[in-house]
Amino acid sequence: MRGGASACVLDAATLPFVRVTRAMLPASAPRVIVIDDVERACPNHQAGGTRLVLTQSTYLLQKIVDLLETKDRVIVTADRAALERNAGEAFEGRGPWAAFELVDIDRETTLVTTEDTEDTELKSVQEKVHSSVSSVSSVVASLVRAYTTASTTERVRICIEATGDDPVAYLALASACREAGDMRTARTALDRAAVLSPDWEAVHFESGKWWLAADDMEQARAAFQRAADLMPSFSAAFSNLGATLGELEQPEAALAAFRQALAHDRRSVSAWNNVGVVSRELGRLDESEAACRRVIELAPAFVFGYYNLGHTLFLAGRFDAALEAYKEGRRRDPEQNRRQGCRLAMARLATGDAEGAERDLWQCANAAPGAEREDLLLEAYEIAQALLAQNPALDVHRPFVERIGAAILRDGKPRG
Repeated sequence: MRGGASACVLDAATLPFVRVTRAMLPASAPRVIVIDDVERACPNHQAGGTRLVLTQSTYLLQKIVDLLETKDRVIVTADRAALERNAGEAFEGRGPWAAFELVDIDRETTLVTTEDTEDTELKSVQEKVHSSVSSVSSVVASLVRAYTTASTTERVRICIEATGDDPVAYLALASACREAGDMRTARTALDRAAVLSPDWEAVHFESGKWWLAADDMEQARAAFQRAADLMPSFSAAFSNLGATLGELEQPEAALAAFRQALAHDRRSVSAWNNVGVVSRELGRLDESEAACRRVIELAPAFVFGYYNLGHTLFLAGRFDAALEAYKEGRRRDPEQNRRQGCRLAMARLATGDAEGAERDLWQCANAAPGAEREDLLLEAYEIAQALLAQNPALDVHRPFVERIGAAILRDGKPRG
């Protein structure tokens, strides 16, 4: 190792279930921190889209990165396939992973390091620290078992048995209960975790997720704000804060939160997408376009990147460019979203292609159930009327617009 750096091994399997603090690292810098088989720190067995924040690599690794000094280094090894399953964001350069370089040292193992390093030195570091993992408490061992089982019921049972005066155990229980649909017990566990550790951002983040599920945006906003205040590098806290502020119709504050999320996760597709949408709502069409194009650059398969770009370009009056964006989204969209198909029709109308507009509009609207069909036609009618008012040359297509209006009136009549 270079310069007599102090080596420290963090046990990947138990890392999610212990509080990450400066005391875990050697006192003297520079330090080399090694996490072997890092995919074990990100167990991903929860059902229904539930994921305990402690098991998410962008949070866990950010906690470690926040403790580093200038010459410290982190080395992690992983099985590539397992890491892709548990923490695919590592290969996308998301959040703290952006500071790491990926180096394949054999077919099965991927090494991630913060600076260029020779393979021989990497192997030397691994050999020196490989066996230095310390023993863990029975509570931590139980939580490891709980989050490596595929059974939700078993996860809840083990977490209940592990709880005592450990806020980590209560947080793990809360997530398992949400996964099981037991919102009441989850809330009780979160409240207990907050009593035991009121200044832990993970508690407030999980609480915010609970309030979102309960559809209480004010409580969710307060929880995510507290998590963000406690950990300013916590990108997901700012993303969720922005989403709740958007729901509360505070677009300026929402946009600021999304930009703060991007400050610590420059490759977050969802954050860039939200910047694009909120900027458009605020009339900042140039900013919206730039954000939407960044979404497409980062995630070419994300169809709403194209749809949102099309919407922004349409509002800017750049109808030809909007049409191309909508068409590309439609081409890539396996769901063939009906609303976006109707907006594609209006982009066709704006460019003078009334035949194509009529074809797309009725194809999408006629496939929709009653209430949705009416909503789609109402939106199309309003857009079409505005287009005709702005561009007299389109008045030749007024019969098409009148047919939309007639369909709305016909659908609104009581059925005999």
